[in-house]
Amino acid sequence: MLYFYLMQEEFLHYIWKFKKFDFGHAKTVSNLPIVLIDTGTPNLNSGPDFFNAKMKIGDQLWAGNVEIHLKSSDWYLHRHETNPDYDNVILHVVWQDDVEIYRKDNTPIPTLELRELVPEKTMQNYRNLLTALNDKYINCEKDFPKFDNFDLNNWLERLYFERLQQKADIILDLLKSSENNWEEVLFKLLSKNFGLNVNGEAFLGMAQSFDFKIVQKSAGSQLQLESLFFGQSGLLEKKTENVYHNKLKKEYSFLKRKFQLENTYVERAKFFRLRPDNFPSIRLSQLASLYQKVPRLFSEIIKARNKFQIYQIFKVGTSQFWQTHYSFEKSHSARNKALTESFIDLMIINTIVPLQFCYFKKMGVGDISNLLNLIEEVKAENNSIVTTYNKIRPKTALNALQSQGLLHLKNQYCDKNACLECNLGVKLIQGSI
Repeated sequence: MLYFYLMQEEFLHYIWKFKKFDFGHAKTVSNLPIVLIDTGTPNLNSGPDFFNAKMKIGDQLWAGNVEIHLKSSDWYLHRHETNPDYDNVILHVVWQDDVEIYRKDNTPIPTLELRELVPEKTMQNYRNLLTALNDKYINCEKDFPKFDNFDLNNWLERLYFERLQQKADIILDLLKSSENNWEEVLFKLLSKNFGLNVNGEAFLGMAQSFDFKIVQKSAGSQLQLESLFFGQSGLLEKKTENVYHNKLKKEYSFLKRKFQLENTYVERAKFFRLRPDNFPSIRLSQLASLYQKVPRLFSEIIKARNKFQIYQIFKVGTSQFWQTHYSFEKSHSARNKALTESFIDLMIINTIVPLQFCYFKKMGVGDISNLLNLIEEVKAENNSIVTTYNKIRPKTALNALQSQGLLHLKNQYCDKNACLECNLGVKLIQGSI
C-alpha cells in the first residue's frame, strides 16, 4: 500500500481530472465496466468534488456528480450520507475500497478503486516530487533547471497575473470605500508603499486618518503637507527646541483645529533598524514633495507608458530641512535625498501597474500590452526568494514580471506543496521534461 504524506486527495483529483489512469479497464468494485465520457467540472466550493460528469456504468448511462476520497469509509467519516448535496453522486472514486457506501434511500453508490489502475511511473514521479522527505528549498529543486524556457516563462507570466489580480482586489476594495475616488486610492497605496515593509501599515493608517480633500487643499504648500503627514503620524509629539519641528507643529495645530483631525489610533511609524534613507521622516517628506510637485498625480500616472516617464513624475526629493537632517535632533552636511530609481521601481511594481490594471479594466480597456511592456522594463527585485531561485536556475528572473511570478510561485504553490496545481509540477508527474 502506498502511504501518502502530502496532498493525498489532491493527487487523486489530479488522476481523475486528467485521466491519468487506465480508464479503458475501469470497473466498479462490483465488476461493472465503466465507460468514461466526461470527468466533470472541478468544484472549488463545498459539495461533491466534480459536477456534471458523464459515464456508462454497466448498461446504464449516468450524468451526475463524482466524489473522491482516499478510502470509501471517508464517505461516512465526512457524514456525506446525511448531506443532500451528495444525493446526485453517481460514482465514488477512491484509492482503497474498504466499505460499501449507500445513498439515503439505501441504494449502493458505484465505487471505482484506482490503486491498480495508476501507472507505476506516475506513482514514482509523485513520490519523488511530494512524499520524499527532504530539506530542499522547493520540491522540484533538482529538476527546476531542466524546465523548458518557454514553459517556465509562460507559467511565470500567468503567476504574475494571479498576483496582480490579488493586488487589484485590494485596490477595488479601497475604491469602493472611497466612492470611486481614484486620486484618493492612489494616495493610500503610495502612502503604504512609501512605508515599505516596516512602516507600510503605519503610513496607510496615516493616509486613512483624514479626508483626502485636505491633501488636495494643501497641495500648494510643502510645509502644510509635511505638517499634515508628520502630525498625523505622531512625529511631532516630542518636545524639542528645533525651529523647523516647532514650525511644523504650529502649522499642524492650525490644520488640526481647521479640519478636526484625530490621530489617536494611528500606528506610530518606526525608525528602529531602518537605513537612514528609509526613515519615516525622509519618506514622508518625499511623499509631500511628490504631491506638492504633481497635484493631479493620478492623471499623470495613468498617462505614463514607460518607466522613464514615471521616473520623471517621481523625480522629487525632500524639503530643504531634510537635506541636512535625518531626525530633528541632529544635522549633517547637505545631500540630495531624491527618490532612487530602485525605489521608484518598487512603486511601479506595487502601486502603478496594479492601479493602471484596475483602472483599464474598469474603463473596459482590453489591450493591456503596455502594462506588460512596463513591468518587463523594470529590473527583477533583489530579495531572498528571487536570489535563491536564481541560484537554483541561473537567470530565472531577469525582470520584475518574472520576479513577481517567482514570489507568487513560492508563496502560493511551493510553500503550500501545491505541485499538482502548478504547471511545472504537473509536467514532472507526467514525466514530460
